[in-house]
Amino acid sequence: MFASSRDATPRDIALQLLSRREYSRAEIAQKLTKKAFENADIEACLDTLEEQGLQSDVRFAESFIRSRIIRGQGVIRIKGELRQRGIDQEILSNALVAVEENEGVDWFELASATLARRFSSPGDTPKERAKRERFLASRGFDFEQIRYALSCL
Repeated sequence: MFASSRDATPRDIALQLLSRREYSRAEIAQKLTKKAFENADIEACLDTLEEQGLQSDVRFAESFIRSRIIRGQGVIRIKGELRQRGIDQEILSNALVAVEENEGVDWFELASATLARRFSSPGDTPKERAKRERFLASRGFDFEQIRYALSCL
């Protein structure tokens, strides 16, 4: 899988990671730190990869957002997961706007479709309705989107 740790450079390991999927700069740095590379070597490697266009936080964020939309997750959860992966607020906001414009994302319709895949009715009792609200809230939808989705069932 990975080259042996004795002769592998930070670049070798980073390229092996990036050959499988996009990674954020922070994720790669974390993985390289676990391999006991020096911070200066890691930063130099990451700067080079970014200059060569092999690693991009913008590209990672856009790809990540698209994959989470397909899974039926809301904007609140997506933002939280991107922050955990080391994406700063400016890149996050720009990537969200880009994906929303290019993909034509309607968060209200996504909430409705996500709810419809799981439940067939808005719930007859307050307990059932609360269960559906918690489901959508855990997926990262806000109150207005949840209310809209429940009204569509």
